[in-house]
Amino acid sequence: MRKEHKSKTGGLTAAGRKYFKKKEGANLKPPVNKGQNPRRISFAARFAGMKGPMKDNKGKPTRKALALKKWGFGSVASAKKFVQNNKKA
Repeated sequence: MRKEHKSKTGGLTAAGRKYFKKKEGANLKPPVNKGQNPRRISFAARFAGMKGPMKDNKGKPTRKALALKKWGFGSVASAKKFVQNNKKA
């Protein structure tokens, strides 16, 4: 993936979403950072179980940390709590 397709604040740019639509037929949508949207719940469930550090060796946030922040979560723990409060029985 080229640098212009990655957002510095996490996730893909509009150009990145357009690139994947053209290349793979993917219909990617921008992050939802508020509310109880099913996409946001699904994202939180996936990333709450994801292994890996939140900061790299230099102390900078990893892509995982940036993605969580972009979707409105400050940590893996907050994503887990959100899923527990909003999952369907």
